Amino acid sequence: MSDFLTEPAFRHDQTSRIGILLINLGTPEAPTARALRTYLKEFLSDRRVVEIPRALWWLILNGIILNTRPAKSAAKYAAIWQAGGSPLKVHTEQLAQRLAAELSGRSPYPLVVDYAMRYGQPSVASVLADMKAKGCDRLLILPLYPQYAASSSATALDAVYRELLQTRNMPDIRTLRHYHDHPGYVAALRQSVEDYWAKHGRPNVLLMSFHGTPRRSLDLGDPYYCECLKTGRLLAEAIGLSAEQYRITFQSRFGRAEWLQPYTAEVLAELGKQRTGRVDAICPGFAADCLETLEEIAMEGEETFLHAGGGEFHYIPALNTAPYWVAALADIATEHLAGWLPDSGWDATTEQARLDERKKRAQNLNCLI
Repeated sequence: MSDFLTEPAFRHDQTSRIGILLINLGTPEAPTARALRTYLKEFLSDRRVVEIPRALWWLILNGIILNTRPAKSAAKYAAIWQAGGSPLKVHTEQLAQRLAAELSGRSPYPLVVDYAMRYGQPSVASVLADMKAKGCDRLLILPLYPQYAASSSATALDAVYRELLQTRNMPDIRTLRHYHDHPGYVAALRQSVEDYWAKHGRPNVLLMSFHGTPRRSLDLGDPYYCECLKTGRLLAEAIGLSAEQYRITFQSRFGRAEWLQPYTAEVLAELGKQRTGRVDAICPGFAADCLETLEEIAMEGEETFLHAGGGEFHYIPALNTAPYWVAALADIATEHLAGWLPDSGWDATTEQARLDERKKRAQNLNCLI
């Protein structure tokens, strides 16, 4: 038995393709306790996500968390579930489709654009196998996390590298580490905020809430905290906010350990107690709306703020599939494809003639597989 995955049949007349793989966090298959248990087990078993001694964490995870949390999480997912499934999956799938269309309008070269989930389906392994079958011998791996963290971007790349360890015929590979300060990304955030304010007016305070990580990760050298602060500063500068007009906070704290501060819920409660007239919240660490934005911020965040005495709360949606974001992501991808994409002289007819000639030469040399 081979240690490596079975390779698709080699074809001398197959066009070499470039694959662009978007990777997002993941989602349960359904808003049910059973589906959540499967999803949470995979997610919380990742050593990059939870850095606690394995034996101790196994007991906590299997003895407590997986017996108590799935039902609670399922109820939250049910509150945001769409006809097409989880919002994260719906938006990510649509983003991949629109990115493919945007790139095809820029270059005639055959690109394969697809998406995978780090946890759940479609899996990284299955999409990589499909890309290989389609002739992709060059891959750009693009985690959709704007800010790099070991528990997000790195574990997405882990899944790719783990699959490549089992690959006999390795592709060329490029990876995107982050885009937290890319001008196109910041411009897309600015456009999102300005479009929303043009329709709904401006708030007293703009709250920028990022997903939290344990404080220990920062102390051990994870750059995530600094990249979040930079994104927040660049967005504030782009829309002309003073220091008093915005807050940068961190959400989704889990467990008893200290996480990155200030905590979103505490800041919302404080702003409510100050009788702030209106707070708008945006989540610049999420490329697509999901449980953490739609339920934790748009629902729980609003309740926290209003209950504490605040006046009005608005949630500004994630970039999702906004045209200016699709264009910016195409710019980011194209920059990382430099040297791979041929010049404008490439066309399918000439390429097919070249492949036919290559096949004939292979036949003459008896090297057809």
